[in-house]
Amino acid sequence: MNNNNISNRVLEKLPYHLRSFILRQPYDEYTAQNQAVWRYVMRKNRNYLKEIAHESYVEGLNKTGVSLEEIPKMEGMNRILKDIGWAAVSVDGFIPPNAFMEFQAYNTLVIAADIRTVKHIEYTPAPDIIHEAAGHAPIIANPEYAEYLRRFGEIGSKAISSAKDYELYEAIRHLSIIKEDPNTLQKNILSAEKRIDKISKNMGEPSEMSKIRNMHWWTVEYGLIGDLKNPKIYGAGLLSSIGESKWCIGGKVKKRAYTIEASNVGFDITKPQPQLFVTPNFAYLSFVLEEFANTMALRTGGLTGVEKLIDSNDLGTIELSTGIQISGKFTRVISDENQKAVYINTKGPTALAYKNKEIIGHDKEYHCDGFGSPIGKLKGINIAIEDMSPMDLEAYGIFEGKTCNLNFEGGIHVAGEIITGKRNLQGKIILISFKKCTVKRGDEILFDPSWGVFDMAVGASIVSAFSGIADPNSYGLHFDPPKEKTHKINYNDKEKRLYALYTTVKNIRNNSEKDIQKLKTIFEKLKTSYKNDWLLVLEIYEIVYNEKENNFTEKLLEYLNKLAKQKPIQHLIEDGIELITKPK
Repeated sequence: MNNNNISNRVLEKLPYHLRSFILRQPYDEYTAQNQAVWRYVMRKNRNYLKEIAHESYVEGLNKTGVSLEEIPKMEGMNRILKDIGWAAVSVDGFIPPNAFMEFQAYNTLVIAADIRTVKHIEYTPAPDIIHEAAGHAPIIANPEYAEYLRRFGEIGSKAISSAKDYELYEAIRHLSIIKEDPNTLQKNILSAEKRIDKISKNMGEPSEMSKIRNMHWWTVEYGLIGDLKNPKIYGAGLLSSIGESKWCIGGKVKKRAYTIEASNVGFDITKPQPQLFVTPNFAYLSFVLEEFANTMALRTGGLTGVEKLIDSNDLGTIELSTGIQISGKFTRVISDENQKAVYINTKGPTALAYKNKEIIGHDKEYHCDGFGSPIGKLKGINIAIEDMSPMDLEAYGIFEGKTCNLNFEGGIHVAGEIITGKRNLQGKIILISFKKCTVKRGDEILFDPSWGVFDMAVGASIVSAFSGIADPNSYGLHFDPPKEKTHKINYNDKEKRLYALYTTVKNIRNNSEKDIQKLKTIFEKLKTSYKNDWLLVLEIYEIVYNEKENNFTEKLLEYLNKLAKQKPIQHLIEDGIELITKPK
């Protein structure tokens, strides 16, 4: 664990497979202009959002250690967040959805280390520290919402993805990286956007992960709360976007009542949203989440659940009715005429667990070549093996040292000598091991005696199927961080000189003795060498306005109004001036 995160004990509970995403916050790499961008956005947001955001927002800024004046440090945030049972970690841009949500399940906010440039001061498709720290953090000070966020992570991290989901994730991550890099050629951005469009149009049947990501987007990122006609903002994407937060409240954006149907509504991260969903209160979010969870393989299991895991081509887990869990990469499921799974196969390292705790002797090294087992009841016997008493087991010839023939309803035949069995805490048998065992379905050999010991998981049905490993720590689960890293911007000498001017102005603002003459000198440099830089001029204007340097103030205002004629930044300058001159 990085040293800048050790101040919060919540982080000590993070599983090891998530820690590979955590990086040291590159605080020294933030330029003075980055700090000015943070300050502008935060002061403008607080001034505007106090009227249109949920009441938890302004209160949460104080509770979660989010400063208006400078980019927060993880150490400081963690010292404060621990008081409400949360923590924060720094990561590199977008991380895979399952990992992102699992962090949430552990009450941990994932905060992208980078910050948007001045060019994207209103909105950036890339996750940045403004979006994460200033958008997500304040609202979790509300206990009801914080529990929704945690529960969403807990359920969302179990959602099964398709192979296409990861391809789309990588494409979106790539676009977000190059779009925030000022050195990227426009043709490369267009090419990346076309790639996303192509993948999006060929996703096939939406996966659980794609649906729950939609729900996350329309609540956690872009959610509105309250009355349909006059809602408040609570979504982090809106709270951190000074342009879209104002635009979304107007009549141009359709407001829809939030329901489970939002899971079927996709989104485009590169454009303002054409509609938004309104929840009446935070408690209702949890109601809809549970409604969706009831549709997931996590709770329905069955043949469909295994098929989803096979389609994902990724690690997953099924749980049988006895509670035994099988974790690995599922490659095959045999079903009967009633569409019930009767035999499953995994390929490669597989582990068995019970109640998310690995069964001793059944780790991925022991089952390194995969695992297979029949599922269901025995043919002609009403009682399932798991429900048999010791007397029943003896009556049906299922006990240690006995060579038996087990014929399952699904047509699976198991013949071999029982070595031993394992039971759960309730006394139900969950695993039977055979030697000299043959497993067949018709003429097909599913297990040959020469392969060694056959371990048969016991269960009448599959009650759950979900993404990931039942006991990830014992399994040794490891996530590789994304291969493509966020681009580090290389600044030229002229840019570095500009950032030095930003530092000087900041120091003057924080000094009780204001060096007005030095500010005049900086202003002249801006007019001659940095004619398009409006943010630093605005910072100088704030100082001299408060110091009542009237003549200089008028010159600065005249210059700002001249810059404001450039349409893309006109409202930014005007809003900044209003923020300074409007009575507090």
